[in-house]
Amino acid sequence: MALTADEIARHPAALRSVQEQSRALIHVYETSPRLAAVFATQQRWLLGHVGLAMHFRRDPNDPRTELTTARFIEIVRRNSVASRNTAEAFLKEMLHYNIAEYLSASRDGRAHPLRPTAATIETFTSWIHAHLRTLDRIDGGSRLTTFLQRPGMLASLQPLICDGLLRSDPVREPKQTFSLFIWLNNGGIVMDWLMSGIDPEDAGLERIPTSVISISEFAHWLKLSRTHLARKLNDAEALGSIGWVGQRGHSVMWVSRAFFDEYMAVQAAKLAVVDAAFETCIAAWKDD
Repeated sequence: MALTADEIARHPAALRSVQEQSRALIHVYETSPRLAAVFATQQRWLLGHVGLAMHFRRDPNDPRTELTTARFIEIVRRNSVASRNTAEAFLKEMLHYNIAEYLSASRDGRAHPLRPTAATIETFTSWIHAHLRTLDRIDGGSRLTTFLQRPGMLASLQPLICDGLLRSDPVREPKQTFSLFIWLNNGGIVMDWLMSGIDPEDAGLERIPTSVISISEFAHWLKLSRTHLARKLNDAEALGSIGWVGQRGHSVMWVSRAFFDEYMAVQAAKLAVVDAAFETCIAAWKDD
């Protein structure tokens, strides 16, 4: 039985497990910042998942199922992920940075089928590994081992994860402070960095200390405009979601218990989607 979001959020091992996951995703960002940027905002994250799902679901014998700009825009708009212009600009950027590429053997010169590059799939596989490992840490399971023993499982698992994310209100419509950051470039990494530096022993406090002191250093590491990051942090501070233990810039930043709970709720909802997709895959595998 797949874990529910409530079961994940309430589990004593949830915070430490999610923190390890955050550190793994930060490592992916440090290794491939351009590629990791695909998943750095909520909208781009969903656009990336849609594109990958279309790629894995295509039938090589049916040109109508290929990942093309027109079909991508259609599915993105049908699921209210982004506008036509945003979807088209996203694909152009993916092509420009070699995150996606045109198929060399196109049957229709006008359709221009696309596919993610091998490096893209490899990086996304690291995302899958991180989330399956988190679920295993929570309940002592062996999902990651099972996944690694089935090399073809990614093509079945990722589209189901995409479907689940598109249906998940907690993931798509997070609360107050979390929603401030999901539209910021690398906003997901900002939150992962903040939460990964929390001492689990402090998680019950109303103001939970992080490891962040300098906004400038934080922005430089993230390759963000200091002004833009500071503006978002100021908005979060106005909500009472973050602050500084002492003097700004000379003491550690804290996050509120409410912000922390928002972050953990989204992580739990996302992990529940991954677990449900994994269970469906395993069931289908056994039936075959």
